[in-house]
Amino acid sequence: MTKPCIICVAITGSLPTKANNPAVPITVAEQVESTQEAFEAGATIAHCHVRNDDQTPSSDPERFARLLEGLRKHCPGLIVQFSTGGRSGAGHARGGMLSLRPDMASLSVGSNNFPTRVYENPPDLVDWLASEMLAHEVKPEIEAFDLSHIVQATRMAADGRLKSPLYVQFVMGVKNAMPADREIFDYYIQTLRRLAPDAEWCGAGIGANQIVLNEWSIAAGGHTRTGLEDNVRLDRETLAPSNAALVRRVTELCDRYDREVATWQEARAILGLGTP
Repeated sequence: MTKPCIICVAITGSLPTKANNPAVPITVAEQVESTQEAFEAGATIAHCHVRNDDQTPSSDPERFARLLEGLRKHCPGLIVQFSTGGRSGAGHARGGMLSLRPDMASLSVGSNNFPTRVYENPPDLVDWLASEMLAHEVKPEIEAFDLSHIVQATRMAADGRLKSPLYVQFVMGVKNAMPADREIFDYYIQTLRRLAPDAEWCGAGIGANQIVLNEWSIAAGGHTRTGLEDNVRLDRETLAPSNAALVRRVTELCDRYDREVATWQEARAILGLGTP
């Protein structure tokens, strides 16, 4: 029997604003409403950032707390994943919300280039974030922007800094980082299977590469991510009307490849997460 496909929706991110697409949810209330629609459309993980009132990114634990409360109330069973990314804070501020005990949190285990800056993830910060996730029983989603990040994550699992089984997301299509290349994608899968046979994986493509990675991941038996954080358009001419619209596009691909869309119960079982 084919494993159900877990759909993650990255609802907001740090960069897109309403000037890019009016559907981008900024306030906590907007994010809860948008996530609920995406959850009802088939998403079972919500990758979450928070914003200041002026739409700039934030790591404010109080805003994360209000978002978590709203999502648990309106989306029962949804897997809530907080971002510890570097655009919204620096140093330990990036993990200041982990004590709220979301189900999951993103973890980048190495540095790489972004379009206009270096995405810095120094080893001491990576180790601290990983230790906070262990302490608060938060499952990491490893954000692999480079092959070395997959290798490093498996090393950290082997020496106990991360808990197995791993959940690794291949992020492709970021300018100056790893392109959306099919042979590299296939090699990522092979490498992860060799180094961590029990790991689960997900594919995320940026911009126009979103639908490409969605299809590759579904066809290859993995999980996938969509949402307005990574892509504000349905196509070159059409803005995506909602996060839910992007989720529905993924569910249509699942139908095409005879993949069931994972329920929240199935997603939690696949990822080893308890019932909320």
